[in-house]
Amino acid sequence: MSSSDARDAAAATAPVPAEDARAALPSAALPSAALPRDDAVEHVADVFSLLGDPARVRILSALLNGRMRVRDLAAAVGSSESSVSHALRLLRAHRVVSVHRQGREAHYEIDDAHVRALLQLALDHVGHANPLHPVGDEH
Repeated sequence: MSSSDARDAAAATAPVPAEDARAALPSAALPSAALPRDDAVEHVADVFSLLGDPARVRILSALLNGRMRVRDLAAAVGSSESSVSHALRLLRAHRVVSVHRQGREAHYEIDDAHVRALLQLALDHVGHANPLHPVGDEH
């Protein structure tokens, strides 16, 4: 067997990356088992909608550094205590943040390691990506 025949045989038996295998299949042939369940898709969309609000992203970004009180969060993100409290209620309802009481003070922190990782990845991503529509671009 020549060296080119050996290379061709090895290429024919090499595993095909998943992206290439899917591209080779007609859309109707994609296995539905490869797709997440509908309820999982809804939950993912909920998480991304929580992260889709700039005010909540600012609050969560501030909380990446640790526990904070509402008044400190409001000062850090440049918003009113009322609007920060409202955002925190929503984030608590979705178990993204938790509250820890120390006497009469409430300290909030990110309570979901997955959301923390998503937020950090998203922040890292925008630090490396060129935006499609940069801020101030009128088109």
